[in-house]
Amino acid sequence: MDKVHMKHQPDIQYWQNFIQGDREALGWLFREYYPDLYRYGHKICQDTAILEDCIQELFIELWQSKNPPPTISVKAYLLKAMKYKLLKILRKKGNTQLHSEISDHSAFEISYEDFIIGKQESEEKTGKVVQALNQLTNRQKEIVYLKFYQNLGYEEISEIMNINYQVARNLLYQAVKAMKKILLRHYSLLAFLL
Repeated sequence: MDKVHMKHQPDIQYWQNFIQGDREALGWLFREYYPDLYRYGHKICQDTAILEDCIQELFIELWQSKNPPPTISVKAYLLKAMKYKLLKILRKKGNTQLHSEISDHSAFEISYEDFIIGKQESEEKTGKVVQALNQLTNRQKEIVYLKFYQNLGYEEISEIMNINYQVARNLLYQAVKAMKKILLRHYSLLAFLL
């Protein structure tokens, strides 16, 4: 069994139970993934009411669906479904700044709350990394968020972002390379000034 299957085995079991009509399994999935769905959705839309309604509607539609799809990664499936549902809701509400893809959506920002990592040496370094992240393109920010904050694999990321596996790998490589360049420029300037 590969790493993706082993990593998601408990939620796959709940997903299968849900497909067979188990309401408690659906409740578990809702409680388990609500925080991740909320954080990811908040990158697209900061309106709490719309976001909460969207998550609830997503699970209601899943329950009412006659044939929920089998999936290898429940988290990836739910994040992708959330993204498209939220974009659809925002389009209906007439959001004039909204584009068809999150890559074009200017609200996708990385915040300090997303980036808190226990092993960071100082808040200043974290701030510089967040500043570097926010200089990336929106697609690069999204892939960094999915890979490092949501701990998703390339297969899951490619499914969510609707790109192939190799494009996902290349995009992350380019994002990390761009961040290194930005950070090196900052620290070179700092060393020059000292």
